[in-house]
This record gives sequence, C-alpha cells and structure tokens, in this order.
Amino acid sequence: MLASLRSSTIEFCAKTRITSYSYPSLRCMSTVPSSSSDLQCDLAVVGGGIVGAATAYKISQLPRSKPLKILILEKENALAKHQTGRNSGVIHSGIYYKPGSLKAKMCVRGLDLMYDYCDKNHIPYIKTGKLIVAVEEEEIPRLLKLYENGKVNGVRDLQLIDEKGIKEHEPHCRGIKALLSPHTGIVDYSLVTKSLADSVARSGGETVLNFEVVKFQSAPEEGKVQLIASDGRVVHCKGAVVCGGLQSDRLAVLSNCPPTPKIVPFRGDYLQLKQGKRHLVRGNIYPVPDPRFPFLGVHFTPRMDGNLWLGPTAVFSMDREGYNMFSFRFRDMWEAVTFPGFLKMAARYTRFGLAEMWRNAYIPAQIKQLQRYIPEITTADVERAHSGNRAQALDSDGNLVDDFIIDTAEDELGKKVVHVRNAPSPAATSSLAIADHIVDTVSKKFKFLSA
Repeated sequence: MLASLRSSTIEFCAKTRITSYSYPSLRCMSTVPSSSSDLQCDLAVVGGGIVGAATAYKISQLPRSKPLKILILEKENALAKHQTGRNSGVIHSGIYYKPGSLKAKMCVRGLDLMYDYCDKNHIPYIKTGKLIVAVEEEEIPRLLKLYENGKVNGVRDLQLIDEKGIKEHEPHCRGIKALLSPHTGIVDYSLVTKSLADSVARSGGETVLNFEVVKFQSAPEEGKVQLIASDGRVVHCKGAVVCGGLQSDRLAVLSNCPPTPKIVPFRGDYLQLKQGKRHLVRGNIYPVPDPRFPFLGVHFTPRMDGNLWLGPTAVFSMDREGYNMFSFRFRDMWEAVTFPGFLKMAARYTRFGLAEMWRNAYIPAQIKQLQRYIPEITTADVERAHSGNRAQALDSDGNLVDDFIIDTAEDELGKKVVHVRNAPSPAATSSLAIADHIVDTVSKKFKFLSA
C-alpha cells in the first residue's frame, strides 16, 4: 500500500513539478521596494522565514470587521534565505519528541496542517515515508521506546517491521528492526514560505525586503512602536512579532529582553548521491538516536528536485549566516566562545565535537557511518552538496533549549514587541501550529488584533 502511494505521488509530482515551481501564486505578490520611505501598519512581523510567514498568515486570517495591515520585514533580498531555505525539507511526524511537550504536540498537528495547506495551495510534496533503522541489537530497546513515544504523541500508523520488512521498503538497506512512519514526507519549504507571504498579500499585507531591523523604540504616536532599519527607514506599528531565527537573541536584546538563551550556530553539511546511485535509497532512512549525543546523526533524505542528501554533520559554525567550512565572522565567533553556556557544552561533548569535525572534513569517515545502513555506498558515489546553519539556543549552563520560548520585556517598549526566542527543529513542519500558538499568545497582549 505504501509503495503504491509513493509511486502514485511521485508520478503526480513528476507531472506537476515544473509548472508548480513557477506557479504564479508562489511569487511575492505585494513586495514593497527597498527604497520606500516610512511605512505604517498595524502589525509588523520581523523575519521572512517560514515561522514568520506562517505567523503573519495566521494573524491575517483572524476574523475582524476591518482587515489588519500586516508587514513582513525581511533583511535579505528574498524570503527563506537561511534556515527555512537550507533545511532538509522533511515533513516530520512527531516520533522523537518528549510526550506532552509543545514540540511533540505541534509537530503532530503541524504535519496535518502542512499537508492540508499544500493541497489547498497546489504546492507539490511527496509522502516518502521514513524508516528509523536499528542495525545493532543494543539499539532495539531505544527503537521500541521510540515506538511507544510516537504512539503517546499521537503519530498515526506507526509500524515495527523486521529485517524482511526493511528489505521490502528499502532493498539496499541493512537493519535488524525498524520503525516505519508512513506519513513522513518531503516538500520545498521555500515555496511554502512564499505562498504564505502571498496569502498575507491577498489579505492586504505586504512583504518588505532588505529591511534589517537594528533598533526598536517607542513612537511619538501614542501606543505605537518604531522599527528602524539599518538604512534609516522606519516602520510605525501598534505591535511587532519577531521571528528572527539565527538573529533572534540579538533582536530580543534590542527591546530590552535578557541576553539568554543565546543562539550558537551549528552548521550541517550534506553529501549527495551521484545520479547513477540514487536507486540505492527510496525514502527517508534515519538512525536510532543515541542519547549520549546532542544531535541526531547522519540520515538519508530524498529531495523534491530529485537529489538525495546524506548527512548532515553538526559542527560549530564561526559565522551564523556562513555556509562553508571557512566562513568566519569575528563577532559571531567571539560571542559564542565567550558565552559560558557554550564553553560548558563544548566541555561536555568534546569527544563528539571532534569526531563530527573529522567526519565533516574527511568524507571517507562520513561514508563509514552511512555504510552502517547502505553498505554499497562508496566514496566514489558521493559529492559535497549543501550546508545549513541551525540556530541552537543554549542556556547559561550549556543545555540545549529544546522547546519553544516566547519572550517580552516588561517595560513600555517591550510590551509592544513579542520575540520567538527558540523555534527548534521540527519548526518547519510545525510552523502553522507554532503560528497558532503565537497568535494565542500575542492576542492576549495586543488587544488591537481582536478589534
């Protein structure tokens, strides 16, 4: 049944991919030129990634007698330039996350919301399914725990399968037991983000590109706040929601929020299978997580463009928005290495960090990890592909902040600015559910939203 579903979905995508990727509604329909003078709006959403766009979209759909004027403010020359446009593109089902956490609830709900949104807005996706594969006996207890965890979280149609079942789904995959998640899929989240921004435009909102917020200040107009860009432009609004991703801690400090949690960037570098070897993998293949390590480990990820990514690694990045091994920005590096939380984390995971750096630099070491699942893969079958930075929030004790944090300062300025301080993976899958949560939060603070 899953194979039939996968086949029919791939056939659909193959027929529609070219037209879908140029579908008119996926362009930003109302984008304000960067030379515009001061702008007025009801609500400003800072950050043009998927969480910011989803938040603006959900607020634009609130029932009101008069539509809200919403501006999405993005510092780059296009939406989804950083985490959103550089993630794996997986629609996760919610297996890994602690039962009862916001992350678990929002991922499970977010998957359904994402598929529904894509269906209604003609955005192609593929339900590839996912296998979480145990290759050693010692991994089976952790796999069984994941199975129970997923069921508690409400993940639908999970199945435990044996070695024969693994071969039926992934003929080239080695494993002794696996957890099958049939509703896991893939999508291009950049397309989703642009579609969400276009939906905001159809409700009277606009997207302002090349607008890097460097200051928040109380406005002369009563009850308003000003957002000032690096080039001097000013947005006057009644309230702002900041979804700054890799810059979220810095933006929070600008409206008098505390400096922690601190964003420390970790770069994930992917390999990809060369075209003649893509038959080795059909869908998503993931490892059983090892609780001793802070990140998941390498996995196999098909892409909407037909490529197949392998990885990623997880190494400290010395540039929040740099995407190769040699990217360096002094401020980013210095802020991280002088933060006590990072130093404590680095001490805790020294061995893991050094191993990741070695695998990142030396492809055969990464191939050795991949061969645990697909023994046929060789160094000659792969090439370097893509990188992305994860905005990892750390507390002062060096703990990874796992759940969502929404923050405001208590002074007069802070009460008009709400910050999403941490929206960790699977934020893209969960974006529409996260947006609902943000709307519930800001509606209590911004009374003008319900006017």
